[in-house]
Amino acid sequence: MKKYRVGIVGCGGIARVHAQCLMQMENTELVCFADIRQERAASFAEDYGGHAYSSLEDMLSEETLDVLHICTPHALHVPMALAAAEKGIHVFTEKPAAINEEQMGQLMAASEKVRIGVCFQNRYNDNFCYEQRALQNGEGGKILGGRAFVTWHRDEPYYTESGWRGTMALEGGGVLINQAIHTLDLLTMLLGDPVGAEAMSVNHHLKGIIETEDTLEAWIQYKNGVTASFYATNAYCTNAPVMIEIACEKRIYRMEGDELYIREEKGDFQKISFASKKAMGKSYWGTGHLSCIRNFYSSLDGSEEFEVRLQEVERTMQLMFAIYQSARKS
Repeated sequence: MKKYRVGIVGCGGIARVHAQCLMQMENTELVCFADIRQERAASFAEDYGGHAYSSLEDMLSEETLDVLHICTPHALHVPMALAAAEKGIHVFTEKPAAINEEQMGQLMAASEKVRIGVCFQNRYNDNFCYEQRALQNGEGGKILGGRAFVTWHRDEPYYTESGWRGTMALEGGGVLINQAIHTLDLLTMLLGDPVGAEAMSVNHHLKGIIETEDTLEAWIQYKNGVTASFYATNAYCTNAPVMIEIACEKRIYRMEGDELYIREEKGDFQKISFASKKAMGKSYWGTGHLSCIRNFYSSLDGSEEFEVRLQEVERTMQLMFAIYQSARKS
């Protein structure tokens, strides 16, 4: 079995989830970490083994890597992926894949050289996989439409203490690109190819603190003729479970957090039970990280097809760009 030498750049909270997953896998070896705050990289090296660096450039010049995990501010994802690709290093990046269409084009070109995967871990959640199969099999009849709600809470320190969140230059947007992009991705996986969107965005509770939106709503049109209503906010009082509902001729499917409920015609919602899994990070990050990262590494030797390769997230990214374009005109 080939053992892949792995480095992580960006040593914040989500990087710990990546590291914990990698430590559970037999075909990976964590060998190095980089962060502009070298004490954070040093903390990871102490906990997981390997070397610590204060820059990606130093790490790539000193280490021989097979894969780089990117867990940095959004605007750095593509430049760092390109630097790794130039050295023939595969890339597994946190979302978003890019913050604008130009970056996305650069990343798509780089994916011709190396494998580039995106951490859309919620595609591996049990409730989503069950519903996706049911819709593909036509169990509920024709799909009529969908709706999705993300009502979470982010306060002033979340932005001001980060040094990058809430800025257009480094985050590329607000609640949509950072928190609700996972929900937009699942909605699109269930409903098909998007063809248009109308949207509005606003900053309700963080005026003068962030440049980006804390709330966004969109009406999305899909190729098969169905539409979806989408709402996301960081101005709620707490982090409520995400809700995604798909209405079909014979059934309504409703995901709430890790749960799935199905309502037949004229009936009540019935809960579908799954074996409980524990999230490695915050509960609302979902339970799919290990499955997603395992799938990526299995794809490197050709034993599996990776479900979240860059080409498989392009339509979600293009939809996000279209929503932002519409919202900024409104």
